[in-house]
Amino acid sequence: MADYPVREVEARWQKWWAERGVYRTPEPPNRKYYVLEMFLYPSGDMHMGHARNYSIGDVMYRYRRMQGFDALHPFGWDAFGLPAENAAIKHGNHPADWTFSSIDLCRRNLNLLGISYDWDREVTTANPDYYRWNQWLFIKFFERGLAYRKEAYANWCPGCQTVLANEQVEEGLCYRCKSNVEKRKLTQWFFKITEYAQRLLDGLDTLPGWPENVKTMQRNWIGRSEGCEVDFVLADSGEKFPIFTTRPDTLFGVTFMALAPDAQLAETIAKGTDREKEVRDFIQRVLQRPEIERTAQTGDKEGIFTGKYATNPLTGDRVPIYIADFVLGSYGTGMIMAVPAHDQRDFEFARKYKIPIKVVIQPQATSHKPQALDPASMTAAYVDEGIMTNSRQFDGLPNLEGIGKVIGFLVEKGLGRKVVNYRLKDWLVSRQRYWGTPIPMIHCPKCGIVPVPEKDLPVLLPRNVKDYRPKGKSVLAGVEDFYHTTCPKCGGKATRDPDTMDTFVDSSWYYLRYTDAHNDKLPFAPDRANRWLPIDDYIGGIEHACGHLIFFRFFHKVLHDMAMLSTDEPNTRLHTHGLVHLEGKVMSSSKRIGIWVGDFVKEHGADVARLAVLFAAPPDKGMDWQADTPIGVGRFIARLYTLFQDNLKTVTFDPVPRPQTPGPAQHLYIRLNQTIKKVRDDLESFQFNTAIAALMEFLNDLTEYASRMTPNALRQNPPASSVERPASSEVFGFALGRLIYLLAPFTPHLAEELWHQTGHSDSIIEQRLPDYDPAAVQFDQVEIPVQVNGKLRSRLVVARRLPEPEIRKLALADSKVQEYTKGQNVMKVIYIPDRLVNIVVSRKQ
Repeated sequence: MADYPVREVEARWQKWWAERGVYRTPEPPNRKYYVLEMFLYPSGDMHMGHARNYSIGDVMYRYRRMQGFDALHPFGWDAFGLPAENAAIKHGNHPADWTFSSIDLCRRNLNLLGISYDWDREVTTANPDYYRWNQWLFIKFFERGLAYRKEAYANWCPGCQTVLANEQVEEGLCYRCKSNVEKRKLTQWFFKITEYAQRLLDGLDTLPGWPENVKTMQRNWIGRSEGCEVDFVLADSGEKFPIFTTRPDTLFGVTFMALAPDAQLAETIAKGTDREKEVRDFIQRVLQRPEIERTAQTGDKEGIFTGKYATNPLTGDRVPIYIADFVLGSYGTGMIMAVPAHDQRDFEFARKYKIPIKVVIQPQATSHKPQALDPASMTAAYVDEGIMTNSRQFDGLPNLEGIGKVIGFLVEKGLGRKVVNYRLKDWLVSRQRYWGTPIPMIHCPKCGIVPVPEKDLPVLLPRNVKDYRPKGKSVLAGVEDFYHTTCPKCGGKATRDPDTMDTFVDSSWYYLRYTDAHNDKLPFAPDRANRWLPIDDYIGGIEHACGHLIFFRFFHKVLHDMAMLSTDEPNTRLHTHGLVHLEGKVMSSSKRIGIWVGDFVKEHGADVARLAVLFAAPPDKGMDWQADTPIGVGRFIARLYTLFQDNLKTVTFDPVPRPQTPGPAQHLYIRLNQTIKKVRDDLESFQFNTAIAALMEFLNDLTEYASRMTPNALRQNPPASSVERPASSEVFGFALGRLIYLLAPFTPHLAEELWHQTGHSDSIIEQRLPDYDPAAVQFDQVEIPVQVNGKLRSRLVVARRLPEPEIRKLALADSKVQEYTKGQNVMKVIYIPDRLVNIVVSRKQ
């Protein structure tokens, strides 16, 4: 790179782009394209993992611009929440000071990379002009019955000292600090996302541009299951208690009930009995363990008999009620019917606590299985299909047929109903931390819960909080002048809600604010948002599959129902990228693990940084950062610059005809068109690494051609005709010109420099990306490998699509092939057109 003044060139064009407003979004668009990367948590400096994400989006924006689209490419800052607050605590700063200084640093680094953002549309979620609309939306959700407050067991992170939504618990650990998550009973705010469960599920079928693995993850998280609710009866009170089951065919085999330790009934079921203390102690102990440990298929299961019984509505049997650690209060109604003969977990529990086992599904009798199942001799539950038995009028039915028959009977007798259950639970949005959007609700002893009037929004987060560290309770409850207020309804004394919102609320609608970033009357004007929606290319990490990517779909659907959006889904194509690792660890700003963008760009340049993260691996795969990662792409850029400096006067942008005479010029013309096609195809399919590889290969073609066309080379090897003289070899200059266009999405600074060096005054991004000549993407001749018994022995260079009999003759007559077929019987010749010949021979007897 010694001859290429990289920082001088890049600084010049970054300033020129900003002064000219090259990336300013046209409004309204004539032909819209919305490219968006998930915005940044500003919890420190930017590393090369960030650079990868934003470079991917930048390539797509430039590509779409060069296709003639009016493209929207905005950026902002996910500035509230745990990452920024924890980093501020660690460094002894106020969260606001830490956050906004981090934003300034990261913005400078994004500009150093030359990312094509329209900064006029920048949003920062920690600014009142943004979180005011979080509060407005919260109130709208409340008015529609989609925001509610209740007492419930919540996921509590002792490390972060706050509750977490189900989506923020990963294998029993806090998604942020990796502490074991506990259960605590608290009064919290929820969004009623379950009301949209089926629409969220159905909507996935309308998203062919989403990766299948992400859609599968969301389907599993939403977790639709069809079954029925059966009304069991609590024996001492006669109270009906509905139980959800997907296996009504096993109802006659219920021998105990399993109640979740965090179910509402668990708190009172043993009250007033001699077992009350023992049951309470068991519940408290179990709830300290992570859910993933409790619900694991393997491992010892614990339970305790409550002393109470339930009555099976089909049999009249009294069955004991146990509290069992493997049952979750969030599943169905929090209690399940246990059929030990036909569920392995129930079987192990029953054996441990000496609970009877009753077989109600027998396998089909066959010569291999002539014996009926006997509970006394069973060593495992029978979970396969079979024939119903010990089930009264349903005996003899195949159990799959019996499912529908039993449901019909329950409905007819008023003992149950057919229902659909979802694994998805309502979204818990309260947080007991300081750095977030204050919940805009007031608690009045006389009027109850009252929304803050819209005219009084935003409810400002107080900045003069000296001790904002987490305390296990809401920090804002200790800020007297914030917490105490008056009721807007009756004027009496009241208190503000002391919780702040989950930061995922901020990120559930930020993409809409970009369409109308300065609106002070609404979060966005519907007509402006609908011009740009849906997002055409959305880029981010797959780790958001069952968090943000569900939440923002939910918000979009609610806003659609509020007649603010015309679309029902927020985006059409989703691209998930792999993480960047350094010495086996994921790069992280908060953990100070990374190759830092600012330092790297100052040493190597922005275009090298971009190519390094784009070329190392396909975008959807992870990559390991190595010390030599930038070396190869740095040499590529240096060679490009040198080649152009040596041949600037040769560069032309006027189309040239395809050379008709075989030779280097015709070969270069075909290689140019192959490269254009490859780059365009790979850009469409997000295969940037192979597109860059194609450009590198084409640079080799150009370099080889140039070396053959030097005066010394021409004197030593005179061309066969005037077509190959350098003065008339216009293909070379045309190929150089076309290469500048192809470089523009990947190395925008170098491309802009070369574009202007060749006499232009506008920006390369304002040009159309060239298309290829479809008649010139294949060579007239093709090289075909020839194998003998599967081993490569020679190669044929023949005219493309030469008839098969001619190919066979040439292959058998090849001198190298004959060395291996001499004295052999040729059994057959296998020919794959234009790709392979395999001659199968055997030794003569």
